[in-house]
Amino acid sequence: MDKPADTIVGSGTPAQPQALSPAYVRYALWVLLIIYTLNFVDRQIVAILAGPIKKDLGITDGQLGMLIGLAFAFFYTILGIPIARYAERGNRPGIIATAVIVWSGFTALCGLAQNFTQLLLARIGVGVGEAGCTPPAHSLISDYVPAEKRASAIAFYSLGVPVGTAMGYIVGAWIAQHYGWRVAFFAVGIPGLIIGVIAMMTLKEPRKLGLVKLGAAGSAPSLRQTARELTNRKSYWYAVGAATTISFLGYGHAAFLPIFLARVHGMALGDIGTAMAAMTFIAGVAGTMIGGIAADRAAKNDTRAYMVVPMLAFIAGAPFFWAGMLVEGTLASILLLAIPTLLNAVWYGPVYAAVQSLVRPQSRATAVALMLFVVNMVGLGAGPTAVGFLSDMFANQHFATIAPAGAEFAAFCAKGAATAGDAMCGAAQAEGIRWSLIASSSVGLLVILFFTLARNTIREDLIATAEVTAKDQAAAAS
Repeated sequence: MDKPADTIVGSGTPAQPQALSPAYVRYALWVLLIIYTLNFVDRQIVAILAGPIKKDLGITDGQLGMLIGLAFAFFYTILGIPIARYAERGNRPGIIATAVIVWSGFTALCGLAQNFTQLLLARIGVGVGEAGCTPPAHSLISDYVPAEKRASAIAFYSLGVPVGTAMGYIVGAWIAQHYGWRVAFFAVGIPGLIIGVIAMMTLKEPRKLGLVKLGAAGSAPSLRQTARELTNRKSYWYAVGAATTISFLGYGHAAFLPIFLARVHGMALGDIGTAMAAMTFIAGVAGTMIGGIAADRAAKNDTRAYMVVPMLAFIAGAPFFWAGMLVEGTLASILLLAIPTLLNAVWYGPVYAAVQSLVRPQSRATAVALMLFVVNMVGLGAGPTAVGFLSDMFANQHFATIAPAGAEFAAFCAKGAATAGDAMCGAAQAEGIRWSLIASSSVGLLVILFFTLARNTIREDLIATAEVTAKDQAAAAS
């Protein structure tokens, strides 16, 4: 048994600041949750609109993967670091509010795109705006709540992932089915402009109130100093590796599960949106909150729980995912897929809370940004893109086994080219997406490896960070 979590994980964060009442902290956490929810609505809505967009603009699964992943992720990750550097000393609520307004505007512009290039550019704009959300938000939350409640608070914020994804599915599907995919982009972009103004006017910066001694303006370490600090924290990089691999699978699978249900199970767009929203919301919310609460409780006795809890959950979910891919019944497939959706959401609170505790308070936003740089460049950028191109490859291979001699999948099944061959094209595309999702899940072995390595080093790293932070506080007080 090692030291209690509140001793090790404290990282110098003071108890709840007296000037911020519990009621206000709850309000602020709800505002941040709404913002993060809109973040994922706008980020993931392309997944449910993929079918209509593909048909209207005549693009491939690979291009869809780029729109969902790489186009968004590249600038999102690149800009995340300089924005986080500013957040270490600047006005974090102002950064977050501005970010919401920017990405919401570009989301609405997606509805005006007339071709792949225009939609690609608009999606890049969404990524630029969303770069200013999570690093300053995590840093702000860590100043709003005491250390022993950090995993639960960040897990609450992380509910934006399943809630936002679910809303994107159901709202996007319903609006697209009745009014078209372009209107769906307009409808989800406008609310962000409103919440951005509310955040600008009501969220408080603890630094301006004199409630945070460390991390005040001008005291943030340089990027090189933060990188040097992180170099000595092996468990940080192992946690990043685990989160990156889970995100590769999560983003890649979430982007193409709606297409899987349409092609393999013949579901209509509205039914897909309802099913995906229910699965993502119920299972995702449950998994996220279970992860945060379980880690906070278990870590009181052994801080290795921050890595063990999500690892065990991930392992337990894998067999259900494979069964959901192969089972014939539609309802059975959805129910089976809901189980790994729940279990794969467990990691948010424990891992992000550990990251906030593995660095000094004035390095938190940068630590998150560096983590998100890797997680999103590889996970969000490569995940959907890899699944999309694998789908094209497997579809091509399956088509070759059932099509007339000399027929090529790309030409034969191009937009408007297939009539009598529709059944062959549909079968090839269905098997392509099924085996793409199954094959990509093999990288899950890396998740287990990274979590195991992090478990072996996290206690020592948390103790080392607590000691450094205590010296910083002593120096600041003298």
